[in-house]
Amino acid sequence: MSIDSLPPLREVIEKYNLRAKKNLGQNFLLDLNLTSRIARSAGRLENHTIIEIGPGPGGLTRALLSEGAKKVIAIEKDERTRPALEEISNAYPNRLEVIFADALEIDYSSLVDEPTKIVANLPYNIATPLLIGWLTNQQYPPFFDSLTLMFQKEVALRICAQSGSKTYGRLSVLSTWLTDATLMFNVDKSAFTPPPTVTSSIVHLVPKEIDKSIKISALENVTKAAFGQRRKMIRQSLKSLNLPLKNY
Repeated sequence: MSIDSLPPLREVIEKYNLRAKKNLGQNFLLDLNLTSRIARSAGRLENHTIIEIGPGPGGLTRALLSEGAKKVIAIEKDERTRPALEEISNAYPNRLEVIFADALEIDYSSLVDEPTKIVANLPYNIATPLLIGWLTNQQYPPFFDSLTLMFQKEVALRICAQSGSKTYGRLSVLSTWLTDATLMFNVDKSAFTPPPTVTSSIVHLVPKEIDKSIKISALENVTKAAFGQRRKMIRQSLKSLNLPLKNY
């Protein structure tokens, strides 16, 4: 099924010789039915600007635009994708902006001043630092209305884990305190080109009301110390923060 008048993604990859690069964490999704499902997982898009990380040949980009996104701002490090993304921009006039830059160096809150969602098939090698950066942004509520992101399944399970779970850890504390996190569905490795060695999962996170007397930076420091060295007792791990632990 085609979601627009553009050629199939396999043809786009062949046309522009877009072989996935391991050092960029690239694994392309070519099934437009699947990318459309991911786009729909983000909810209604018509009134939102969507920030996408690592569009590659543009499978998810096309789905977001086809599903009605007001605008997509795509952050891409790989200059090879420029002509493929230009084709999409021409097919959806004035609705796609591509920024060629390192996703870890972007000030995301400065990109837009209107309702925003982040939807992305994140490169595995930068997925966790990107999420932590978005969650611990000192502006809260944050600049985004929701995050709909793909992770390795084991990371997704940690993000959504509840207290007492074997997978509960630093990501769990941050994500469940700051957002309502839901694991939407799994994506088999066979859906990717090239296929990764692991199953992936889509996670949807919606910011929630928090106790503003607790500074996010303080929570981040505590979780980093408490879960950074899992073999140590919590008391030992927290010593670096100089907290008053004598009564605990």
